[in-house]
Amino acid sequence: MSATTEGVSPASSLSFEQARDELVRVVAELEQGAPTLEESLALWERGEALAARCEEWLVGAKRRLDAARDAAGDTER
Repeated sequence: MSATTEGVSPASSLSFEQARDELVRVVAELEQGAPTLEESLALWERGEALAARCEEWLVGAKRRLDAARDAAGDTER
């Protein structure tokens, strides 16, 4: 693991907000240009994992909203 990703939590254990905030930092660091190719790759991989985690949270939230709407629709009938 590179110095860039040493000591970080697995993306799968992060809340949506934590993953989103870290993803913003990773993107900013990538835009500035990491000193080495290895660090750039580590940042890219971390960013991919963080983006996937955010998507997991968003898909889960959509499912919950859909279920709540369905349940509300059932009680109105």
